[in-house]
Amino acid sequence: MLLYEEIVQLRPDWHKKEDETGVIKVIMTGSSSDPASYQHHIRNKERRKAIGERLKDPADELKLVIVRDMWLTGFDAPSLHTLYIDKPMQGHNLMQAIARVNRVYKDKPGGLIVDYIGIASDLKKALAVYTESGGRGKPALDIEEAVNAMLEKLEIVQQMMHSFDYIKYFTASLTDKLSIILATEEHILGLENGKERFIKEVGALSKLFALSKSTKEADAVAEEVAFFQAVKARLAKFESRVSGKSNEEIETAIRQLVDKAVVAEGVIDIFDAAGIKRPDISILSDEFLEEIQGMKHKNLALELLKKILNDEIKSRSKYNLVQSKLFSEMLENAIRKYQNNLLTSAEIIHELIGIGREVREADARGERLHLSMDELAFYDALGVNETAREVMKDETLRDLARLLVERVKANTSIDWTIRESVRANLKVIVKRLLREYGYPPDIPGTKEYTVSVDRVLSQAEVLADNWAA
Repeated sequence: MLLYEEIVQLRPDWHKKEDETGVIKVIMTGSSSDPASYQHHIRNKERRKAIGERLKDPADELKLVIVRDMWLTGFDAPSLHTLYIDKPMQGHNLMQAIARVNRVYKDKPGGLIVDYIGIASDLKKALAVYTESGGRGKPALDIEEAVNAMLEKLEIVQQMMHSFDYIKYFTASLTDKLSIILATEEHILGLENGKERFIKEVGALSKLFALSKSTKEADAVAEEVAFFQAVKARLAKFESRVSGKSNEEIETAIRQLVDKAVVAEGVIDIFDAAGIKRPDISILSDEFLEEIQGMKHKNLALELLKKILNDEIKSRSKYNLVQSKLFSEMLENAIRKYQNNLLTSAEIIHELIGIGREVREADARGERLHLSMDELAFYDALGVNETAREVMKDETLRDLARLLVERVKANTSIDWTIRESVRANLKVIVKRLLREYGYPPDIPGTKEYTVSVDRVLSQAEVLADNWAA
């Protein structure tokens, strides 16, 4: 109780009377005969359980719980990372206590025990009993071992920087720092599997550094580790994910890919540090693509182009399945040729720029054909069938694409995503319309017929999902 009162005096905003709010709580048992000052913290089993659920949720504001002989057994909260001990514990109780913070969770490097009372000898005894009784693995890590492992990982990362002078970063001006980070990325990307190895090793270094950060050894290398972490974070931004974002959001994401640094005298843009102008009209404009091609750091240019194209192509999977598949295959084939040493860095950049221009041109086709984006998606899905293009002619396919959009929109309800009957009904409507137009002109039951119909149905579902969202 006294500890709680001391803490909330320092952090009054942490205290909240309601169980559902507040950063700090006391978990204890008691009765109505206890002093009035205790009563606020005495809860029944259900209320204590509810607070326990809050503590297990990393997103919840509850961060600190004070307990005494509570939650030792049957309580598992993997995200917990620090245990503060200010009372003597021994044997089984001590092992149960430290087990509260040793759970594997995401990138948590380990559990931290903050010992205010001196339990080291008791912990060693408890671990000896644990080992003798058949416990496997190593439940506790000596700080000295963590430091040694950290320094070993640091040396591995430093060796990857052989022949590259990154030390000048620490005394450089802010503008030069940005250029050095870019040059560091270029160096790493030029190594065999450089990006993957660097991200892996710096990730391991970061975890060991977190375990060792209270030591003088960690203090001595903190700035260097921070530099490697910054480079790793920027390299990791090149990793592609299916975004499903709008064109405007993707453009913003690409610009953020090469972060801005805010300083007292203004904003320094890493695009400038890389020697290219910011793309103001389109991230796939001719001017921007030419500037990418002229970048000094070719490996960075390649990674940037791959990222841009991947995000652009995958965004199309949300509204045009045929375009997305076509451009994905083109990109994969180009990268495969580069990985097999069939293309130089300059040649692969040239090829990717060509794909970028084709992606941009695909967007302009709709205007020329007088089709909306959704109508163009159906037109592309219909046109994959070569027989249909020859027999049905272009104007008929365009009319069918427009009707498909009209019918799908009219039959997409707000509960589309949860009612299977609505989906089944839409499929019937689409198939009926295709039969009316004699699409596809292949023999029913053949592979070509089935694949063509399924492709149009998949496109219908994609657009229906978008409209119902």
